[in-house]
Amino acid sequence: MAIRNSAGRRNMTVQKRKTFVLCAVCVAMLLLLGVRVGYLMILCSEHYTELATQLHERERDIKAARGRIIDSTGTVLADNKTVCTISVIHSQLEEPEKVIDMLCRELELSEEYVRKRVEKYSARERIRSNVDKETGDRIRNYDMAGVKVDEDYKRYYPYDDLASKVLGFTGGDNQGIIGLEVSYEEYLTGKKGQILTLTDAKGIELDGMGERRKEPEAGKDLYVSIDVNIQRYATQLAKQAYETKQAAGVSIIVMNVDNGEILAMVDVPEFHLNDPYTLIDEFQVQADSAAADGQGEAESTQDLLNGMWRNGCINDTYEPGSTFKIITAAAGLESGAVRLEDNFSCPGFIIVDDRKIRCHKIAGHGAEDFTHAVMNSCNPVFITVGLRIGAQRYYEYFTQFGLRRKTGIDLPGEAGTIMHQPDKIGEVELATISFGQSFQITPIRLMTTVAGLINGGKLVTPHFGVRAVSPDGTSVNEFVYPVSEGIVSSDTTEKLKYALEQVVENGGGKNGYVEGFRVGGKTATSQTLPRGSGRYIASFLGFAPANDPKVMALAIIDTPQGTYYGGQIAAPVVRQLFENILPYLEEIGYQ
Repeated sequence: MAIRNSAGRRNMTVQKRKTFVLCAVCVAMLLLLGVRVGYLMILCSEHYTELATQLHERERDIKAARGRIIDSTGTVLADNKTVCTISVIHSQLEEPEKVIDMLCRELELSEEYVRKRVEKYSARERIRSNVDKETGDRIRNYDMAGVKVDEDYKRYYPYDDLASKVLGFTGGDNQGIIGLEVSYEEYLTGKKGQILTLTDAKGIELDGMGERRKEPEAGKDLYVSIDVNIQRYATQLAKQAYETKQAAGVSIIVMNVDNGEILAMVDVPEFHLNDPYTLIDEFQVQADSAAADGQGEAESTQDLLNGMWRNGCINDTYEPGSTFKIITAAAGLESGAVRLEDNFSCPGFIIVDDRKIRCHKIAGHGAEDFTHAVMNSCNPVFITVGLRIGAQRYYEYFTQFGLRRKTGIDLPGEAGTIMHQPDKIGEVELATISFGQSFQITPIRLMTTVAGLINGGKLVTPHFGVRAVSPDGTSVNEFVYPVSEGIVSSDTTEKLKYALEQVVENGGGKNGYVEGFRVGGKTATSQTLPRGSGRYIASFLGFAPANDPKVMALAIIDTPQGTYYGGQIAAPVVRQLFENILPYLEEIGYQ
């Protein structure tokens, strides 16, 4: 009996312990649960409130206004135009058939296209973007449930094709595709805003709940060195030369000699900035021809678009011909290989390593000093100077003058110089290089180097961007560009300017002469490859005032029909340009 009582007491004790432990565990769990609930309700309330809100919110992006591009006169070259994006929210539609009928009518779209999108089960279905504001306002005024009209921005170019290959254009997402639009994307693009609306579980907007907006931030305005007046006149002259000479293309660049600011850059034919994906006539002819030949239409069209957008001033290289004699003259004067008063004799040709290289004047120029050799653009004399300098030293000057590297212009796709390697330059190669053949450079590279040779030896970086300014004017980014000093001595600069002024006063560049102004310059007529093709490039590089250069212009006419000499067809283009812009620059006090 005593044994049974003792066992019973032990069982009761064990049971009590189990009950106590169970109660303790339950209390602990309740305490932990209470702490957790308190933590979630008090410390994490904002976080979970935000998650709950997001679950019932629908967001729509608001595009930011892209920064404008503004020229040196304050004229807007690239702006924004208000457009609308039309969308539908399937769960909110009350009268889908009426919506389909209205959208087909207002947007001039097929019923099949609209019905497919209206009947699609999606949070939001875009019907059409870039709808003009007038049409968007009419659609909004129908006040149909489920139809959304959001105002947006579309890039707009007031002058359409003016400086098209410089400005570039934007895509459907308002991001830059080519030109300055892509080079300065980080400044021009803004920050998107958002519209947040509350919905129920079915995605239907809740009446009376309103909406939350995060306003967009507009991009910065880009101020550029282009002068719209000079750009328009240069374009007019380029188009005139393009049409009258039935040329493959015409390029004109106008640049500040001292700081590299580009006042105008034209590369005709230009394209329409407000409709950049439509081929202009010259390229449409090629597209039609490709289609007739059975080539892939899509591939052919894209290649043609790339060609249409291509800027020959910076993207393409060419043999500069006699304008490059400026570089040979500078190297000769700087090295002491020649003096302006040195005498030569030109019989109409020169023999280099058993190869006969002719002068453009078959009868020869006879006796002449170096100044007159520059005026006459005499090949044998320049070959002689090049040979005196020697291949190694000439290559060093080629490097010193910046010709082996890109200019660093603030446009995408700049091409580099195509030049012989030093160990491949024999006497014949050196001879042809000396008068501008057997290698290729871009027009902007030639122009930038010559600017450095006549401005006292300062190799500048050609550029368009001047500054970027926020809409409220509180943030300003002033752009600074690299400059290399001392590529030639001031003495060489003075002699070079004198000789090049004589070219225009009394030599082969006399058609570049401007009454009342001192102009220096050099003509060129280079034959394109393959030799004997009958295709030439005529050009003239001029600057003024010759004694203290401020502005430089280069005109290039590619494959002109009929007369093709640079002095006869390219020099007059620069003359007409200078006749108009030099008085204008004086009037506005251009420095």
